[in-house]
Amino acid sequence: MEARAAREGEGGARAPTWLLGLVPLALIAGAAITFGVLGAPGLGDRSGPPVEDVAIERTVLRPGEIELTLRNDGPDPVAVEQVAISDSYVPFDATSHEIGRLDSSTLTMPYPWVEGEAYDISILTSTGGTIEHEIPVAVETPETDSSFFGLMALLGVYVGVIPVAMGMLWLPFVRRIDPSWIRFLLAFTVGLLVFLGVDATLEGLEIAGEGPQAFGGAALVFLGALSAFLALAAVDGWLSRRRESAGSRGAAGAYLALLIAIGIGLHNLGEGLAIGSAYAGGALALGAFLVVGFALHNTTEGLAIVAPMASSRPRLGRLLLLGLIAGAPAILGAWIGATAFNSSVVAFLLGAGAGAIAQVVVAILPSVRDDAGRTLNSVAALGMLTGIAALYVTGLLVSV
Repeated sequence: MEARAAREGEGGARAPTWLLGLVPLALIAGAAITFGVLGAPGLGDRSGPPVEDVAIERTVLRPGEIELTLRNDGPDPVAVEQVAISDSYVPFDATSHEIGRLDSSTLTMPYPWVEGEAYDISILTSTGGTIEHEIPVAVETPETDSSFFGLMALLGVYVGVIPVAMGMLWLPFVRRIDPSWIRFLLAFTVGLLVFLGVDATLEGLEIAGEGPQAFGGAALVFLGALSAFLALAAVDGWLSRRRESAGSRGAAGAYLALLIAIGIGLHNLGEGLAIGSAYAGGALALGAFLVVGFALHNTTEGLAIVAPMASSRPRLGRLLLLGLIAGAPAILGAWIGATAFNSSVVAFLLGAGAGAIAQVVVAILPSVRDDAGRTLNSVAALGMLTGIAALYVTGLLVSV
């Protein structure tokens, strides 16, 4: 104590730790404010024509009216001067004629469009630049009333909840098969999840490429994947501690089943987004064949959930909860996709689904090891290939 007091006496009173961390931040903030107040001295004005990059976020068709939502994706303001539909100039109202960076504006144009016809729209800016947009098939956008939300919920139940529930009826079969086949079913689950993860990533990248890039574009898919992977890893750690305290094989199976249900649920959220947006755009074939196709495609997801619970006897309430976790997000996705579709948000959510699935795969892989400790053994490889093939074949029946 005396030596410490002597050192403090020699060097004077020490500054608090928090102050040492705050000083650099204050200097950085002061430099940035000064740079802005002085008008970026030495850099001068940017030369060359303004950069105009505008994305069409949403198209709404009502009887005798077309509505477009524009988002300025470039660094410079964009002013809309004229709008032409199929080479004919039309009057329009805009919430804002000049669109600042990352701002949006909604253009409303009276136009007697005909259902089923295709229309090319050209938006002329104040600099003479054009923004092109195509409506491949004109279909009235459904009104978002109670019956509409009811229909979206029904679609979510058809393609998410019911198929997963039917797949979970394999639980009695899973309980009676030889234990060596359980590893095959878990490997089948891994193959199924890998297919879903790749599918979500590719779909997210495609949607991100069509929307505004200033918010991140394709990077949003990977940001969503990383965020979900880390978040589910944290949940994984918490559930692992609870499972270890339970100390039973049945608890381990329920733990894996919950992780699988979460991963599948996030994927079905993305599936619902695709269905809802397609319905709002009139591009969804609402037929019995579509429902049957989705049912066959998603039934295998129910089998994936019950496979880890072969050695346990879960309560009916737990099974219902797992089915809702996996299937109900399709309802939420359909609502969002049909009413508030945003390509940047959808890209992030699809990435989150892929990241969650990746974390689930990491959690399952130790369970497919053989007696020699090999993960990629012959049974596991065959199971993974079967899972991938099952989703690929049933996916051919789905047409959105």
